[in-house]
Amino acid sequence: MTDNAESQQWTAQERRLGEVLREVKNAAADREDVVVELREASRTRLELMAAELAPLFEQVPADIDLFDFTISSGLQPRLWIDAVSHVAMARDRRTYRFVRDTRAGRVVLAEDLSIKPVADQVARYIAERMIERERLMDGGAEPAVPGLIRPDAEPETVVRRGGWPAFLSGLGLVAAGALVGLIASAMALWDRLLTAFGSAP
Repeated sequence: MTDNAESQQWTAQERRLGEVLREVKNAAADREDVVVELREASRTRLELMAAELAPLFEQVPADIDLFDFTISSGLQPRLWIDAVSHVAMARDRRTYRFVRDTRAGRVVLAEDLSIKPVADQVARYIAERMIERERLMDGGAEPAVPGLIRPDAEPETVVRRGGWPAFLSGLGLVAAGALVGLIASAMALWDRLLTAFGSAP
């Protein structure tokens, strides 16, 4: 009798534990389904943004390697514009958010429920980056210290001062050097000068 009662009790506990395990597994699966659905919804919206920007992406020359234009997978999919900026979905999974990472932190460049305002801001950002690159590539080098002339500088970049101002400034430097030399010599020979002038009749 007691053995039958104990076995029935263990069977009931196992049954309860099995039911609880099934419930926990089902709840975990439901949560994973929700996460997957949210991730897929975010990715779908970012694919719509990428389709909106596709004509712009195609116009960027192939030799410019500043931009990525890829959608990353993960817990939060992102449409990468370049190494420091991307479009992602906000917490409500409906708002497009265009952000840029800076040294001061993350900066939101555009945020809207519709694609067009954010896509326009992305297009402006791409244009600004391309113009910035052109200026760096085409711009001439400027000396870090004003007035510094490199030895390999072209003749027209060398600034030469001529005429009386240059002559007078040179003459002033020579006179100042002579005065400093005369004072230094007088101080070094001060004892001899005193004895020479002191012994004179």
